[in-house]
Amino acid sequence: MYQHILIPTDGSELSKRAIEHGITIAKETNAKVTGIMVSMPFYVFASDPDVLPQELYEESTTTFANKCLNELKSTAVAASVPCNIIHIEHSQPYQAIIDAAKREGCDLIVMASHGRRGVSAIILGSETVKVLTHSTIPVLVYR
Repeated sequence: MYQHILIPTDGSELSKRAIEHGITIAKETNAKVTGIMVSMPFYVFASDPDVLPQELYEESTTTFANKCLNELKSTAVAASVPCNIIHIEHSQPYQAIIDAAKREGCDLIVMASHGRRGVSAIILGSETVKVLTHSTIPVLVYR
């Protein structure tokens, strides 16, 4: 059924549950997994006077991404699912997710829902909604 599943993570608890679900689907369908984490570039935050210096920001985001992606990879390895991990810096995470899915030849994206409701969901949106709206690849949203 599926051959290659992209699983984005942001390190949240809901994202961790989506990872487990995506890896379960991969195991059941003999698919491989690519885990991805998208970090915002430094310049997005540079206008904030309370922001860390660029070197500390980049070190912090890299450390956090590696931690999250290594957890994803460990979960896949424990389930005997082949896994690759990618850390990308991009100002529009949804676009980076879609681009990575296409580039890697993925046929499914499994990601967590944002969890916002009502007016805040409409005003703020979420990366999940943007992926759903713009992706031509099927997206499974884990709630």
